[in-house]
Amino acid sequence: MPDDRTEARKKAMDLLARREHGRVELERKLIAAGVDAAVAAAALQQLVEEGLQSDRRFVETFVQSRIGQGKGPLRIHADLGQRGIAAGLIDDVLESVGEDWYALARDARTKKFGRSLPAEFRDKARQMRFLQYRGFEPDQVQAAVSSFDD
Repeated sequence: MPDDRTEARKKAMDLLARREHGRVELERKLIAAGVDAAVAAAALQQLVEEGLQSDRRFVETFVQSRIGQGKGPLRIHADLGQRGIAAGLIDDVLESVGEDWYALARDARTKKFGRSLPAEFRDKARQMRFLQYRGFEPDQVQAAVSSFDD
């Protein structure tokens, strides 16, 4: 049924035209749209071979987007994992971006709570929870609520 494969390819290309997608995410969307799983897999394999779909490119774009939103490495890793991206690829890209996660955590805290450090334990705990939710590691959270490196 070349007709089905052509249709699956067209749907995948429409989705990729809007934004990058991971292969697993794209496959889920095609199957949800009624495309047979085997047909979807074959169409996506062809797109990968042609360089039109790349998990690495998707991860790089996603990571930069989340860094721009002030998200930490743990949150980014979890979000990509939910989209079916391999942990090794996520780790590789997170390492390669060379982001100063400590500075990003400080900036996120400052943007939300202002420059002054929390004076009371309750305020410090609230700010720490905020940064943990954002996906920063414990040492990055602690550094962000403790001091500034100006």
